[in-house]
Amino acid sequence: MILVSSCLAGLNVRYNGTNSFNSKIAKLVEEKKAVTICPELLGGFSTPREPAEIVGGNGEDVLDGKAKVIEKSGRDVTELYIKGAYATLNKARKINASIVVLKESSPSCGSSMIYNGNFIGEKQKGMGVTSALLLRNGIKVFSEEQFADLSSLQGLE
Repeated sequence: MILVSSCLAGLNVRYNGTNSFNSKIAKLVEEKKAVTICPELLGGFSTPREPAEIVGGNGEDVLDGKAKVIEKSGRDVTELYIKGAYATLNKARKINASIVVLKESSPSCGSSMIYNGNFIGEKQKGMGVTSALLLRNGIKVFSEEQFADLSSLQGLE
């Protein structure tokens, strides 16, 4: 089974109430080959919500207590992001997910890029809180771009 970000399947759960529809991922969900998840909703957020970025590092640093997830207004929401990451890990284990496909650049889901914490639209290398926790627990995480390459190689289209 594949676990995927809900926004990639077309659900309007992003911070601004939109989605990041990906037809390949939506098809996998429709065919019951994938299950949707939104770590931020599992952490206790609603939609829409204020944008947040990791300040002082990346998702690994957040898990280690060296960085924080801060909303644009300055509110520290680190604990909600950690809660959502653990809920996602539990769901991945429950469905025995072979891979997880998460939305790139998100402070939860980014697997190779996240915003730099300055709220100016600039990205940096690094992963979000959920991706970092999943990887620490031996679960492979891919962005939607990496998954598109992987799915064509493995015939998952």
